[in-house]
Amino acid sequence: MAQAYVPPDPPIVPYLMVHDGPAALDWYCDALGAEVIARYDQDDGRLGHASLSVNGGVIYLADEFPEVQDRIGAKAPRSLGSTTVSIALAVDDVDAWMARAAARGAVTIRPAEDDFYGRHGKMTDPYGHVWSFLGPKAGA
Repeated sequence: MAQAYVPPDPPIVPYLMVHDGPAALDWYCDALGAEVIARYDQDDGRLGHASLSVNGGVIYLADEFPEVQDRIGAKAPRSLGSTTVSIALAVDDVDAWMARAAARGAVTIRPAEDDFYGRHGKMTDPYGHVWSFLGPKAGA
């Protein structure tokens, strides 16, 4: 009997397409405290693929490859002029996480505020991806 397939990462992993993948990888490590699990650079300097651990979760990251768009099916926000998803990141202190990201170039699009479900704020990172920071209410 064949063994059941066990994925190497969580069953759903956001895959971010970016411009300047190596710089983006550095930014996510610095601003979000991400740790590189795996990294594969291309001979032309583009980031072919990276796996990152971010606060207990996993994201994938790669440069955009327009020459094989028909096989990849995704573009970087810079090419789209926007993004089609936001990434929710549960954190222990929304204000501290947002302050660290802002100090490294992220732009606040929704300041952190308490809501019925906890504290929430949104930012756009320098690579065009929108992050929702979610955590406990202030002072909780």
